[in-house]
Amino acid sequence: MNDPRLPPAYLRPGVSSFSEFLAGQSPDLLPGGRALPAGQAGDLAPHGTTIVALTFPGGVVLAGDRRATMGNIIAQRDIEKVFATDEFTAVGIAGTAGIAVELVRLFGVELEHYEKIEGTTLSMDGKANRLSALIRGNLALAMQGLAVVPLLVGYDVPAGAGRIFSYDVTGGRYEETGFHSVGSGSLFARGALKKLYRSDMREDEAVMTAIQALYDAADDDSATGGPDVTRRIFPIVHVITNEGGRSLPEATVAEVADRMIAARMSRPDGPLAGLPGGPVA
Repeated sequence: MNDPRLPPAYLRPGVSSFSEFLAGQSPDLLPGGRALPAGQAGDLAPHGTTIVALTFPGGVVLAGDRRATMGNIIAQRDIEKVFATDEFTAVGIAGTAGIAVELVRLFGVELEHYEKIEGTTLSMDGKANRLSALIRGNLALAMQGLAVVPLLVGYDVPAGAGRIFSYDVTGGRYEETGFHSVGSGSLFARGALKKLYRSDMREDEAVMTAIQALYDAADDDSATGGPDVTRRIFPIVHVITNEGGRSLPEATVAEVADRMIAARMSRPDGPLAGLPGGPVA
């Protein structure tokens, strides 16, 4: 017997994509389904900035600073930009903060819906493709200045390795090797990662490297927030291994950041990459 409280569409066997179902029933609820007045709207909304990711043997680290800006104004000092989307994946957001958070939540529902309909989880490549489709659906808003550029990381269980995927505003998907960064400070963060990254890092070394890269980004990019030792606001760091994902406790990140800042007192520009035959500092 049909439930009279639910429309027929909710009772028919459907596709495994929740976003496709939503597009058919209530397209206005999708992040990219809202109509906006003509013109640029990007300066009217807070923007998230720098996200970094790097792999290490057995996992991947994703970290983001806490600052959101609106033009030349700091809109929020403690925004969250790193979100777990299921047990083995997480997304860091850059771009228009409100739409990005909504898109990431929809992505989490998309993964859960697929698992319930199909009785299995999507592969890592399948998850990356689903996020690509959601970003593509936001293209009209991106053309009006409300772009979302996330960074997807995950632990690929069959492959036994961490993986990183970046995107452009059209939904183009690109797998990155070793490390990557997105957002306004990404140029400086990527330079730091290029200098410090090693493929044989331990987890704790990868976490320190991520925080070093965010610090270097904040040093040269006004939209990126560095560790705020006065307010005790520190980056959010998420680690994913074969045991699943976990966000590091704030006290742990604070301890790592405090050690890094203490070292920077004697070397403000950070550690140096060693040259062949020369010392490593």
